[in-house]
Amino acid sequence: MRTNIRKVGNSRGVIIPAALLAACELSDEVELTVQGKTLIIEALRTPRQNWFTAFKPEQADDDVWSELPPDEDDEEWSW
Repeated sequence: MRTNIRKVGNSRGVIIPAALLAACELSDEVELTVQGKTLIIEALRTPRQNWFTAFKPEQADDDVWSELPPDEDDEEWSW
């Protein structure tokens, strides 16, 4: 698709059609990066997105503590 770069104040802008925004799942904020001479516009990814939905308790290792080495000193700590 061909479009024009328009003047927006002291900057320049591009009008992105609604169909492209929907297809790329873009909302109000995006991530802009440059690779070579290519401008890349990506949907913002929320940090830790889907952490809880991706967790599968049936695959969790219940015996993680057994892999730790035994304490060399079983005495109580003094502060």
